Amino acid sequence: QSAVSVPRDFEGCSTLRKYLGQLHFLQSRIPMGAGQDAAVPVTWTEIFSGKAVTHEDIKYEQACVLYNLGALHSMLGAMDKRVSEECAAGAFTYLRDHFPHSYSVDMSHQILSLNINLMLGQAQECLLEKSMLDNRKSFLVARISAQVVDYYKEACRALENSETAALLGKIQKDWKKLVQMKIYYFAAVAHLHMGKQAEEQQKFGERVIYFQSALDKLNEAIKLAKGQPETVQEALRFTMDVIGGKYNSAKKDNDFIYHEAVPALDTLQSVKGAPLVKALPVNPTDPAVTGPDIFAKLVPMAAHEASSLYSEEKAKLLRDVMAKIEAKNEVLDQFMDSMQLDPETVDNLDMYNHIPPVLMEKCAALSVRPDTVRNLVQSMQVLSGVFTDVEASLKEIRDLLEEDEAQERKLQELLGRVPPAPGSPPGLAEVSKECSKYLELHEKASFTNTELHRAMNLHLGNLRLLGGPLEQVRAALPTPTLSEDDKQVLQNLKRILAKVQEMRDQRMSLEQQLREMIQKDDITTSLVTTDRSEMKKLFEEQLRKYDQLKVYLEQNLAAQENVLKALTDANVKYAAVRKGLAEVEHKWNTTVQTLVASYEAYEDLMKKSQEGKDFYTDLEGKAAKLLERARAVCQASQAQRQQLLER
Repeated sequence: QSAVSVPRDFEGCSTLRKYLGQLHFLQSRIPMGAGQDAAVPVTWTEIFSGKAVTHEDIKYEQACVLYNLGALHSMLGAMDKRVSEECAAGAFTYLRDHFPHSYSVDMSHQILSLNINLMLGQAQECLLEKSMLDNRKSFLVARISAQVVDYYKEACRALENSETAALLGKIQKDWKKLVQMKIYYFAAVAHLHMGKQAEEQQKFGERVIYFQSALDKLNEAIKLAKGQPETVQEALRFTMDVIGGKYNSAKKDNDFIYHEAVPALDTLQSVKGAPLVKALPVNPTDPAVTGPDIFAKLVPMAAHEASSLYSEEKAKLLRDVMAKIEAKNEVLDQFMDSMQLDPETVDNLDMYNHIPPVLMEKCAALSVRPDTVRNLVQSMQVLSGVFTDVEASLKEIRDLLEEDEAQERKLQELLGRVPPAPGSPPGLAEVSKECSKYLELHEKASFTNTELHRAMNLHLGNLRLLGGPLEQVRAALPTPTLSEDDKQVLQNLKRILAKVQEMRDQRMSLEQQLREMIQKDDITTSLVTTDRSEMKKLFEEQLRKYDQLKVYLEQNLAAQENVLKALTDANVKYAAVRKGLAEVEHKWNTTVQTLVASYEAYEDLMKKSQEGKDFYTDLEGKAAKLLERARAVCQASQAQRQQLLER
């Protein structure tokens, strides 16, 4: 009863461990396993669906208690100060390695592997934070951060598994996006500190490329962080200030002072992670944890002790095999990461057979507005007309004023030293001043008008294309042209990538078979009737049943070297094709973005065109009135000069 509703503190952890230990003691004496005489129904709630799951198996009770122990440890870890390197992965690891995965979906191998790597990743994050606060050496901080990336990559692989995606349902995408954001973020932190190390070693070219890589990875993290809390956004902004500042400073220094060649990132040694966190160990029969065995007098312990020894032999066998598998998997993962080959998008050719949805949306929007281009052209024509009228009025005013000024000079020359004529007609100076003001306004607006026409001409062709037949839109998008040799290279690469996946799948299947076989391997009945002196011989005989599976696994692991060699050769041949496809994809994306930008610019052009028309209509009215005044004033001035000449 206490284990079902434990307090959420370390006392709760202690209660769960005690209960787990006593269950272990109980099962060694009473047949409460699946299908055994004393089995009773055990019911727990499955975490993702909320459904009640029942099994008549004491091991199911133990598995659920272990899961809750891991969950409680993770909660306490989240509440604790971030200084400990111990983490909640231990309970999940023990559950994954010692119990069946068929009890419920939250105990599948992939889900438990996900939990383990999430716990290890978060614990390593705590250690990274502590090492940064303690001002540890840049290279060590980079390695610690790289290990955070490795743990989260493992978690991401578990999340990408189709089985996991089906189990988690809606939250899988959110979790995957968050984990991918963390991968890019901590990769950026790792390269930031590699850049700092390069700075300490006065390798200024390396410093630039590491800071640039950190900036690129941080930008990817920021893209994936949409929808995350403000605290995350704030942290990303702060990190961007740090990395952006470092990169700009390093690039400027190298460009103007050091002039060191900036190496390609892939020519530098990759940062190897330093796993410095450890899972809290789980030992169900540790007397310091379980307390006294409350079933001690029920059954003799000899058979149980021998069974425990055999379990340890099985665990040792599993550890040895898993060490080989994990070593090969690490090489395979690093190799595939360095290749950056995604089997599903290695050629991306299907993309070019369709107009992308974002472009289809714009085409559809224009199809119901067939007058879009005509309206824009007409609007700009009206604007040009008003612009021309204003320009003509202002030119006429300026010509009138210049003519008046010329006539005034002639009069002065004729009159010679005669006392100056009475003052010019009132309003001439005001007209001149107002004309200058309007000319200045017209000149400024003329530049804007020219820019508006330039922008319209830039987008007009694209708008006509978007409003035309879809075949023309598709034809305007670049498509790759592959020779027969190129197609053969692609086909060969995809075939070898399929081999890699087949090898992975077979390896996972064999590992799963081995785990299940070990899980079901219970020789307690045989141990009860076997003499102690014959135990070692019995163990050896029983362990031979695993030999065939081990042979299959060894063959699978041995094949990896040849498969990767073939993939390397295929990738070398693929390099030129890949470059060509990448260039076409870039052109394709640029064309799509340009067309979308033209569509989005339409409303802005119409708005600015209308504003221009309103401005020039107003200015036209003012210029027309000023022209009337100018004519009147100039006539008065001419009349005045005539009077002077007649004297």
